[in-house]
Amino acid sequence: MQIHLKTLGCRLNEAELETWAQAFQAQGHGITRNLSDAQLVIINSCAVTQDAVKKSKQMIRRIHRDNPQAKLVVSGCYATLNEAEAAQLMGVDLIVGNQDKNQLVEKTLTELNLDSMPAMSTEPGEVSLFSRGRQRAFVKVQDGCRYHCTFCIVTVARGEERSRLIQEVVDEINALHKQGIKEAVLTGVHLGGYGSDIGSNLVELITEILDKTQIPRLRMGSLEPWELPDGFFELFKNPRLMPHLHLPLQSGSDSVLKRMARRCKTEEFGQIVELARTTIPHFNITTDIIVGFPGETEQEWQESYDYIERLGFGHIHIFSYSPREGTAAANFPGPVAQDLKKLRSKQLHDLATILKEQFIIENIDSLADVLWEGQTQTLDNGDIRYFGYTPNYLRVACDVNADTALENQIQKVRLSTVESDFIRTEIN
Repeated sequence: MQIHLKTLGCRLNEAELETWAQAFQAQGHGITRNLSDAQLVIINSCAVTQDAVKKSKQMIRRIHRDNPQAKLVVSGCYATLNEAEAAQLMGVDLIVGNQDKNQLVEKTLTELNLDSMPAMSTEPGEVSLFSRGRQRAFVKVQDGCRYHCTFCIVTVARGEERSRLIQEVVDEINALHKQGIKEAVLTGVHLGGYGSDIGSNLVELITEILDKTQIPRLRMGSLEPWELPDGFFELFKNPRLMPHLHLPLQSGSDSVLKRMARRCKTEEFGQIVELARTTIPHFNITTDIIVGFPGETEQEWQESYDYIERLGFGHIHIFSYSPREGTAAANFPGPVAQDLKKLRSKQLHDLATILKEQFIIENIDSLADVLWEGQTQTLDNGDIRYFGYTPNYLRVACDVNADTALENQIQKVRLSTVESDFIRTEIN
């Protein structure tokens, strides 16, 4: 049976998708990039915003329209929070809520009567990421969150915190490395809180991974800044731990952060960023910002803008606030007018572009190890343009002859010039 996997939303969803892919392959089934070739489609949906809910529904409808013969299984946060609605969408054969994600493969094969013995049942010889055009693996180490930010629905959708045992994570990364993966990204809903339920912490997890695996590159997904353990940044002196963190700030105004029920004030956040940058040169800090949170005054907006400009970020994900049913903020007074949100969003996008360019320029003429990925472009002269990422997550491109294969290789290059959305380099 050929299986097509799709996801929306966070890297945690991507990590879960890979776990399912591996499990299906272990049962002897195949993973296909082409929807038209699939007899089964798995969708890992998202509900972090109303727009994500809309996109999840659109994806379900589109996939059924494009391949109506395929069995369709929907999981993820949209399917969990809106189970009845999702189940009624045309073409949906099975809903698997977040609480049952660990049994998705088993439930799919048995409840849809797909559990007949395949021709060959074996461990996959090639990690399914390659069959889906990916070179880095997202490894889920933790799920759930004990905090209740007033804008966030994820706590409801994902439930209480649950951490995987360190040895399980080590074994998974070793298996991925054995199959050719050279970079693993640790993901979780509340990654900074890893181990709170099993008497461990993130430093212990990373230390064990670095000690007991040989994977060349280890990276972390988004994590909240307020629970970073002591000694955390010392870990980055190991060159296998990539010097890039995505730390969601959400606002640069302390009064807005208080209404959001965020547990890190701007002064504390700034100290964390400073420690990262002084410990490791060219450390890249990226972030999330919500524009137009209920009650955001002109003074609060200016405080936020000035703080972001002063601190600087390598990249900013910008979200205009929209009410999310089921969250506390949905009932807050003082909604910000839509045209004002658009204005502030544009101002912040313009600033984010400047800050990103400044960070890239700081890295020009330095040497960096680039992991070349599968994404390529064929140029007019027949050459191939490869894209890859530096350890601090800057996008790099180089042009080579069509007979030169770079995919999934790590090469040390000099970052030479800035293009529109990447840094150019040359391969000698």
